[in-house]
Amino acid sequence: MNYKDTVDWMFHQLPMYQNEGKRAYKSDLHNIIALSDYLNNPEKKFKTVHVAGTNGKGSTSHMLASVLQEAGFKVGLYTSPHLIDFRERIKINGRCINKQFVIGFIKSNRSFFESNRLSFFEMTVGMAFDYFAKKKVDFAVVEVGLGGRLDSTNIIRPELSIITNIGFDHMEFLGNSLKEIASEKAGIIKTNTPIVIGETQAEVKDVFIDKARREHAPITFADQQKLIKTYSIDLKGDYQIRNLKTTVSAIQALRNKGYVITEGAIRDGLNKIVQNTSLFGRWQILRKNPKIILDTAHNREGLELVMRQLKKESFEDLHLVLGSVKEKNLKSIIDLFPKKANYYFCKANVVRSRNAEEMATFFNRFGLKGKAYSSVVSALENAIQNANEKDVIFVGGSTFVVAEALRNFE
Repeated sequence: MNYKDTVDWMFHQLPMYQNEGKRAYKSDLHNIIALSDYLNNPEKKFKTVHVAGTNGKGSTSHMLASVLQEAGFKVGLYTSPHLIDFRERIKINGRCINKQFVIGFIKSNRSFFESNRLSFFEMTVGMAFDYFAKKKVDFAVVEVGLGGRLDSTNIIRPELSIITNIGFDHMEFLGNSLKEIASEKAGIIKTNTPIVIGETQAEVKDVFIDKARREHAPITFADQQKLIKTYSIDLKGDYQIRNLKTTVSAIQALRNKGYVITEGAIRDGLNKIVQNTSLFGRWQILRKNPKIILDTAHNREGLELVMRQLKKESFEDLHLVLGSVKEKNLKSIIDLFPKKANYYFCKANVVRSRNAEEMATFFNRFGLKGKAYSSVVSALENAIQNANEKDVIFVGGSTFVVAEALRNFE
Protein backbone atom coordinates (compact mmCIF):
# COMPACT_ATOMS: atom_id res chain seq x y z
CA MET A 1 0.00 0.00 0.00
CA ASN A 2 1.13 3.56 -0.68
CA TYR A 3 0.55 6.37 1.84
CA LYS A 4 -2.94 7.22 0.60
CA ASP A 5 -4.01 3.57 0.66
CA THR A 6 -2.58 3.17 4.15
CA VAL A 7 -4.38 6.21 5.56
CA ASP A 8 -7.63 5.20 3.83
CA TRP A 9 -7.38 1.78 5.49
CA MET A 10 -6.81 3.40 8.88
CA PHE A 11 -9.81 5.68 8.43
CA HIS A 12 -12.26 3.10 7.16
CA GLN A 13 -11.26 -0.30 8.54
CA LEU A 14 -11.16 0.62 12.22
CA PRO A 15 -13.52 2.72 14.36
CA MET A 16 -12.57 6.40 14.29
CA TYR A 17 -14.12 8.84 16.76
CA GLN A 18 -13.50 11.76 14.42
CA ASN A 19 -15.90 10.20 11.91
CA GLU A 20 -18.17 7.94 13.92
CA GLY A 21 -18.41 9.34 17.42
CA LYS A 22 -19.58 7.14 20.28
CA ARG A 23 -19.22 3.79 18.48
CA ALA A 24 -15.44 4.32 18.31
CA TYR A 25 -14.98 5.15 22.01
CA LYS A 26 -13.24 2.50 24.14
CA SER A 27 -13.93 2.55 27.88
CA ASP A 28 -10.75 0.87 29.10
CA LEU A 29 -6.99 0.80 28.53
CA HIS A 30 -6.70 -2.93 27.83
CA ASN A 31 -5.96 -2.60 24.11
CA ILE A 32 -3.41 0.20 24.35
CA ILE A 33 -1.57 -1.63 27.15
CA ALA A 34 -1.45 -4.75 24.98
CA LEU A 35 -0.18 -2.71 22.03
CA SER A 36 2.46 -1.01 24.16
CA ASP A 37 3.72 -4.40 25.38
CA TYR A 38 3.76 -5.67 21.81
CA LEU A 39 5.88 -2.65 20.76
CA ASN A 40 8.23 -3.09 23.75
CA ASN A 41 6.84 -0.13 25.70
CA PRO A 42 8.15 2.74 23.56
CA GLU A 43 6.54 5.39 25.80
CA LYS A 44 9.07 4.57 28.53
CA LYS A 45 12.01 5.64 26.35
CA PHE A 46 11.51 9.42 26.48
CA LYS A 47 10.25 12.13 28.85
CA THR A 48 6.65 13.33 28.48
CA VAL A 49 4.28 16.12 29.41
CA HIS A 50 0.59 15.16 29.45
CA VAL A 51 -2.02 17.80 28.54
CA ALA A 52 -5.79 17.46 29.11
CA GLY A 53 -8.71 19.90 29.32
CA THR A 54 -11.91 20.92 27.60
CA ASN A 55 -10.51 23.95 25.76
CA GLY A 56 -7.00 25.16 25.04
CA LYS A 57 -5.16 21.87 25.37
CA GLY A 58 -4.07 21.92 21.74
CA SER A 59 -2.80 25.50 21.86
CA THR A 60 -1.07 24.87 25.19
CA SER A 61 0.59 21.74 23.83
CA HIS A 62 1.93 23.64 20.82
CA MET A 63 3.15 26.54 22.98
CA LEU A 64 5.02 24.21 25.32
CA ALA A 65 6.50 22.18 22.46
CA SER A 66 7.79 25.37 20.83
CA VAL A 67 9.47 26.55 24.03
CA LEU A 68 11.08 23.16 24.69
CA GLN A 69 12.32 23.13 21.11
CA GLU A 70 13.92 26.57 21.57
CA ALA A 71 15.49 25.26 24.79
CA GLY A 72 17.44 22.76 22.69
CA PHE A 73 15.36 19.62 23.23
CA LYS A 74 14.31 17.28 20.45
CA VAL A 75 10.54 17.47 20.92
CA GLY A 76 7.79 15.11 19.85
CA LEU A 77 4.26 16.48 19.69
CA TYR A 78 1.16 14.30 19.63
CA THR A 79 -2.20 16.05 19.10
CA SER A 80 -5.62 15.33 17.62
CA PRO A 81 -7.59 15.65 15.48
CA HIS A 82 -5.77 16.65 12.30
CA LEU A 83 -7.14 19.23 9.89
CA ILE A 84 -5.57 18.49 6.51
CA ASP A 85 -3.24 15.48 6.73
CA PHE A 86 -3.19 12.62 9.23
CA ARG A 87 0.52 13.23 9.78
CA GLU A 88 -0.24 16.52 11.58
CA ARG A 89 -1.00 14.40 14.65
CA ILE A 90 2.61 13.24 15.06
CA LYS A 91 5.48 15.72 14.77
CA ILE A 92 9.09 16.10 15.86
CA ASN A 93 10.41 19.67 16.05
CA GLY A 94 7.49 20.78 13.91
CA ARG A 95 8.04 18.23 11.12
CA CYS A 96 5.27 15.73 10.44
CA ILE A 97 5.92 12.02 10.74
CA ASN A 98 7.49 10.52 7.62
CA LYS A 99 5.01 8.92 5.19
CA GLN A 100 7.20 5.83 4.92
CA PHE A 101 7.08 5.34 8.68
CA VAL A 102 3.27 5.43 8.60
CA ILE A 103 3.20 2.87 5.79
CA GLY A 104 5.77 0.62 7.46
CA PHE A 105 4.14 0.77 10.88
CA ILE A 106 0.75 -0.30 9.55
CA LYS A 107 2.23 -2.97 7.29
CA SER A 108 4.34 -4.49 10.08
CA ASN A 109 1.59 -4.49 12.72
CA ARG A 110 -1.62 -4.86 10.72
CA SER A 111 -2.29 -8.44 11.79
CA PHE A 112 -1.99 -7.41 15.46
CA PHE A 113 -4.40 -4.49 14.94
CA GLU A 114 -6.96 -6.72 13.25
CA SER A 115 -6.75 -9.65 15.66
CA ASN A 116 -7.02 -7.35 18.71
CA ARG A 117 -9.66 -5.07 17.15
CA LEU A 118 -7.76 -1.90 17.96
CA SER A 119 -9.47 1.44 17.41
CA PHE A 120 -8.12 4.12 15.11
CA PHE A 121 -7.02 6.20 18.10
CA GLU A 122 -5.29 3.32 19.91
CA MET A 123 -3.37 2.48 16.77
CA THR A 124 -2.37 6.10 16.23
CA VAL A 125 -1.16 6.55 19.82
CA GLY A 126 0.97 3.43 19.47
CA MET A 127 2.40 4.77 16.20
CA ALA A 128 3.29 8.11 17.83
CA PHE A 129 5.06 6.51 20.79
CA ASP A 130 6.94 4.07 18.56
CA TYR A 131 8.02 6.91 16.26
CA PHE A 132 9.20 9.12 19.13
CA ALA A 133 11.17 6.26 20.66
CA LYS A 134 12.85 5.27 17.41
CA LYS A 135 13.72 8.89 16.61
CA LYS A 136 15.08 9.32 20.15
CA VAL A 137 13.18 12.45 21.16
CA ASP A 138 14.12 14.06 24.49
CA PHE A 139 10.57 15.15 25.30
CA ALA A 140 7.12 14.43 23.92
CA VAL A 141 4.20 16.73 24.61
CA VAL A 142 1.17 14.42 24.52
CA GLU A 143 -2.35 15.81 24.20
CA VAL A 144 -5.22 13.74 25.59
CA GLY A 145 -7.73 12.72 22.96
CA LEU A 146 -10.88 12.58 25.09
CA GLY A 147 -11.26 12.81 28.86
CA GLY A 148 -8.16 11.57 30.62
CA ARG A 149 -8.58 8.57 32.90
CA LEU A 150 -9.50 6.13 30.11
CA ASP A 151 -7.79 7.92 27.23
CA SER A 152 -5.26 5.78 25.33
CA THR A 153 -2.51 8.31 26.03
CA ASN A 154 -2.88 7.68 29.77
CA ILE A 155 -0.30 4.90 29.86
CA ILE A 156 2.55 7.43 30.07
CA ARG A 157 4.30 8.40 33.29
CA PRO A 158 4.94 12.08 32.63
CA GLU A 159 7.31 14.61 34.15
CA LEU A 160 4.37 17.00 34.37
CA SER A 161 0.60 16.90 33.89
CA ILE A 162 -1.55 19.83 32.73
CA ILE A 163 -5.33 20.29 32.80
CA THR A 164 -6.32 23.54 31.09
CA ASN A 165 -9.97 23.85 32.19
CA ILE A 166 -13.28 22.03 32.49
CA GLY A 167 -16.39 22.62 30.40
CA PHE A 168 -19.39 20.74 29.09
CA ASP A 169 -18.21 18.61 26.18
CA HIS A 170 -18.35 14.89 25.33
CA MET A 171 -20.91 14.48 28.10
CA GLU A 172 -22.08 11.16 26.66
CA PHE A 173 -18.74 9.74 27.82
CA LEU A 174 -17.50 11.92 30.67
CA GLY A 175 -20.57 12.73 32.75
CA ASN A 176 -23.41 15.22 33.05
CA SER A 177 -21.85 17.56 35.61
CA LEU A 178 -18.63 19.56 35.71
CA LYS A 179 -17.50 17.52 38.71
CA GLU A 180 -17.95 14.24 36.86
CA ILE A 181 -16.08 15.59 33.84
CA ALA A 182 -13.31 16.95 36.08
CA SER A 183 -12.96 13.56 37.78
CA GLU A 184 -12.35 11.92 34.40
CA LYS A 185 -9.76 14.51 33.39
CA ALA A 186 -8.13 14.30 36.83
CA GLY A 187 -7.29 10.71 35.91
CA ILE A 188 -4.04 11.97 34.34
CA ILE A 189 -2.76 13.18 37.74
CA LYS A 190 0.03 10.78 38.69
CA THR A 191 1.86 9.98 41.96
CA ASN A 192 4.56 12.52 42.87
CA THR A 193 4.10 14.26 39.52
CA PRO A 194 3.45 18.03 39.40
CA ILE A 195 0.05 19.05 38.05
CA VAL A 196 -0.74 22.47 36.59
CA ILE A 197 -4.41 23.51 36.41
CA GLY A 198 -5.02 26.31 33.93
CA GLU A 199 -8.15 27.87 35.43
CA THR A 200 -9.51 27.95 38.97
CA GLN A 201 -13.17 26.97 38.71
CA ALA A 202 -15.18 26.92 41.93
CA GLU A 203 -17.24 23.85 40.97
CA VAL A 204 -14.26 21.60 40.30
CA LYS A 205 -11.31 23.06 42.22
CA ASP A 206 -11.66 20.56 45.07
CA VAL A 207 -11.76 17.62 42.65
CA PHE A 208 -8.22 18.43 41.55
CA ILE A 209 -6.94 19.33 45.01
CA ASP A 210 -8.27 16.07 46.49
CA LYS A 211 -6.81 13.92 43.68
CA ALA A 212 -3.46 15.72 43.89
CA ARG A 213 -3.37 15.21 47.66
CA ARG A 214 -4.06 11.48 47.32
CA GLU A 215 -1.29 11.17 44.72
CA HIS A 216 1.15 13.44 46.60
CA ALA A 217 1.29 15.54 43.43
CA PRO A 218 2.36 19.20 43.80
CA ILE A 219 -0.49 21.30 42.37
CA THR A 220 -0.42 24.79 40.83
CA PHE A 221 -3.34 26.88 39.60
CA ALA A 222 -1.86 28.90 36.74
CA ASP A 223 -4.36 31.76 36.86
CA GLN A 224 -3.43 32.41 40.48
CA GLN A 225 0.24 32.90 39.61
CA LYS A 226 1.49 36.41 38.90
CA LEU A 227 3.48 36.65 35.68
CA ILE A 228 6.76 38.27 36.63
CA LYS A 229 7.64 38.92 33.00
CA THR A 230 5.47 40.00 30.08
CA TYR A 231 5.54 37.64 27.10
CA SER A 232 4.20 38.08 23.59
CA ILE A 233 2.92 35.21 21.45
CA ASP A 234 2.36 34.81 17.73
CA LEU A 235 -1.06 33.16 18.14
CA LYS A 236 -3.96 35.54 17.54
CA GLY A 237 -6.94 35.87 19.83
CA ASP A 238 -7.15 37.40 23.30
CA TYR A 239 -8.29 34.03 24.69
CA GLN A 240 -4.76 32.69 24.17
CA ILE A 241 -3.65 34.67 27.23
CA ARG A 242 -5.18 31.92 29.41
CA ASN A 243 -3.16 29.30 27.57
CA LEU A 244 -0.05 31.48 27.86
CA LYS A 245 -0.36 31.59 31.66
CA THR A 246 -0.85 27.83 31.76
CA THR A 247 2.23 27.29 29.60
CA VAL A 248 4.43 29.62 31.64
CA SER A 249 3.37 27.85 34.85
CA ALA A 250 4.17 24.50 33.22
CA ILE A 251 7.61 25.73 32.20
CA GLN A 252 8.29 26.86 35.75
CA ALA A 253 7.26 23.43 37.04
CA LEU A 254 9.75 21.82 34.67
CA ARG A 255 12.44 24.27 35.76
CA ASN A 256 11.74 23.31 39.36
CA LYS A 257 12.53 19.72 38.38
CA GLY A 258 15.93 20.79 37.08
CA TYR A 259 15.28 21.20 33.36
CA VAL A 260 17.23 24.13 31.88
CA ILE A 261 14.83 26.43 30.03
CA THR A 262 16.21 29.95 29.69
CA GLU A 263 14.21 33.17 29.47
CA GLY A 264 15.44 33.50 25.90
CA ALA A 265 14.04 30.09 25.04
CA ILE A 266 10.68 31.01 26.57
CA ARG A 267 10.54 34.33 24.73
CA ASP A 268 11.61 32.89 21.37
CA GLY A 269 9.43 29.80 21.73
CA LEU A 270 6.31 31.83 22.44
CA ASN A 271 6.99 34.14 19.50
CA LYS A 272 7.53 31.28 17.05
CA ILE A 273 4.74 28.82 17.90
CA VAL A 274 3.33 28.66 14.37
CA GLN A 275 6.80 28.53 12.80
CA ASN A 276 8.05 25.82 15.17
CA THR A 277 4.94 23.62 15.30
CA SER A 278 2.80 24.46 12.21
CA LEU A 279 -0.34 25.03 14.30
CA PHE A 280 -3.52 25.55 12.27
CA GLY A 281 -7.06 26.62 12.99
CA ARG A 282 -6.74 28.88 16.04
CA TRP A 283 -8.02 32.33 15.07
CA GLN A 284 -6.26 31.75 11.78
CA ILE A 285 -6.58 34.52 9.22
CA LEU A 286 -6.82 33.00 5.75
CA ARG A 287 -6.83 36.26 3.86
CA LYS A 288 -7.80 39.93 3.99
CA ASN A 289 -10.28 42.05 2.03
CA PRO A 290 -12.60 40.47 2.98
CA LYS A 291 -11.00 39.17 6.12
CA ILE A 292 -11.56 35.42 6.54
CA ILE A 293 -11.04 34.00 10.04
CA LEU A 294 -11.14 30.31 11.01
CA ASP A 295 -11.32 28.86 14.50
CA THR A 296 -11.90 25.28 15.63
CA ALA A 297 -13.80 26.22 18.84
CA HIS A 298 -16.93 24.06 18.98
CA ASN A 299 -18.21 23.78 22.57
CA ARG A 300 -19.94 26.50 24.57
CA GLU A 301 -16.87 27.65 26.50
CA GLY A 302 -14.71 27.86 23.39
CA LEU A 303 -17.36 29.49 21.21
CA GLU A 304 -18.10 32.07 23.90
CA LEU A 305 -14.47 33.23 23.83
CA VAL A 306 -14.36 33.24 20.03
CA MET A 307 -17.62 35.17 19.65
CA ARG A 308 -16.35 37.71 22.17
CA GLN A 309 -13.19 38.08 20.08
CA LEU A 310 -15.26 38.44 16.92
CA LYS A 311 -17.10 41.44 18.41
CA LYS A 312 -13.75 43.28 18.58
CA GLU A 313 -13.29 43.02 14.82
CA SER A 314 -14.05 46.03 12.64
CA PHE A 315 -16.37 45.33 9.70
CA GLU A 316 -19.33 46.57 7.72
CA ASP A 317 -21.12 43.21 7.56
CA LEU A 318 -20.45 39.90 9.28
CA HIS A 319 -20.76 36.53 7.52
CA LEU A 320 -20.70 33.25 9.48
CA VAL A 321 -20.04 29.91 7.76
CA LEU A 322 -21.15 27.34 10.31
CA GLY A 323 -21.46 23.61 10.70
CA SER A 324 -21.94 21.21 13.60
CA VAL A 325 -21.80 17.55 14.54
CA LYS A 326 -25.07 15.67 15.04
CA GLU A 327 -24.62 15.18 18.79
CA LYS A 328 -24.09 18.88 19.51
CA ASN A 329 -26.91 20.42 21.56
CA LEU A 330 -27.59 23.53 19.49
CA LYS A 331 -29.95 24.93 22.11
CA SER A 332 -27.02 25.19 24.54
CA ILE A 333 -25.01 27.49 22.23
CA ILE A 334 -27.59 29.40 20.16
CA ASP A 335 -27.52 32.47 22.43
CA LEU A 336 -23.81 33.02 21.69
CA PHE A 337 -24.31 33.93 18.04
CA PRO A 338 -25.05 37.49 16.83
CA LYS A 339 -28.41 38.25 15.23
CA LYS A 340 -26.94 40.94 13.00
CA ALA A 341 -25.05 38.61 10.67
CA ASN A 342 -25.45 36.61 7.47
CA TYR A 343 -25.38 32.84 8.03
CA TYR A 344 -24.21 30.11 5.68
CA PHE A 345 -24.99 26.66 7.11
CA CYS A 346 -23.09 23.68 5.78
CA LYS A 347 -22.45 19.98 6.31
CA ALA A 348 -18.84 18.77 6.39
CA ASN A 349 -18.07 15.58 4.52
CA VAL A 350 -17.98 13.22 7.54
CA VAL A 351 -20.64 10.89 8.91
CA ARG A 352 -20.98 12.80 12.21
CA SER A 353 -21.86 16.14 10.57
CA ARG A 354 -25.33 17.57 11.06
CA ASN A 355 -27.57 18.18 8.06
CA ALA A 356 -27.26 21.80 6.92
CA GLU A 357 -31.01 22.20 6.35
CA GLU A 358 -31.71 21.04 9.90
CA MET A 359 -29.20 23.55 11.26
CA ALA A 360 -30.64 26.38 9.16
CA THR A 361 -34.19 25.62 10.34
CA PHE A 362 -33.10 25.69 13.97
CA PHE A 363 -31.11 28.94 13.71
CA ASN A 364 -33.83 30.67 11.66
CA ARG A 365 -36.33 29.85 14.41
CA PHE A 366 -34.24 32.00 16.76
CA GLY A 367 -34.02 34.91 14.35
CA LEU A 368 -30.58 34.02 12.98
CA LYS A 369 -31.22 34.14 9.26
CA GLY A 370 -29.30 32.20 6.67
CA LYS A 371 -29.33 29.51 4.01
CA ALA A 372 -28.18 25.91 3.87
CA TYR A 373 -25.47 24.84 1.43
CA SER A 374 -24.49 21.44 0.14
CA SER A 375 -20.84 21.70 1.24
CA VAL A 376 -18.36 23.80 3.21
CA VAL A 377 -16.75 24.95 -0.04
CA SER A 378 -20.09 26.06 -1.48
CA ALA A 379 -21.00 27.95 1.72
CA LEU A 380 -17.63 29.69 1.86
CA GLU A 381 -17.70 30.57 -1.85
CA ASN A 382 -21.14 32.16 -1.45
CA ALA A 383 -19.98 34.09 1.62
CA ILE A 384 -17.00 35.44 -0.35
CA GLN A 385 -19.23 36.41 -3.29
CA ASN A 386 -21.64 38.27 -0.99
CA ALA A 387 -18.99 40.04 1.09
CA ASN A 388 -17.31 43.32 0.27
CA GLU A 389 -13.70 44.20 1.09
CA LYS A 390 -14.59 45.68 4.48
CA ASP A 391 -16.58 42.66 5.67
CA VAL A 392 -15.48 39.79 7.91
CA ILE A 393 -16.17 36.11 7.21
CA PHE A 394 -15.91 33.71 10.14
CA VAL A 395 -15.67 29.95 9.53
CA GLY A 396 -16.24 27.55 12.41
CA GLY A 397 -18.63 25.70 14.69
CA SER A 398 -16.91 22.41 13.95
CA THR A 399 -13.34 21.18 13.49
CA PHE A 400 -14.49 19.43 10.31
CA VAL A 401 -15.77 22.68 8.78
CA VAL A 402 -12.45 24.41 9.47
CA ALA A 403 -10.54 21.43 8.05
CA GLU A 404 -12.46 21.51 4.77
CA ALA A 405 -12.07 25.28 4.48
CA LEU A 406 -8.32 24.93 4.97
CA ARG A 407 -8.07 22.17 2.38
CA ASN A 408 -9.91 24.39 -0.08
CA PHE A 409 -7.37 27.16 0.44
CA GLU A 410 -4.31 24.88 0.62
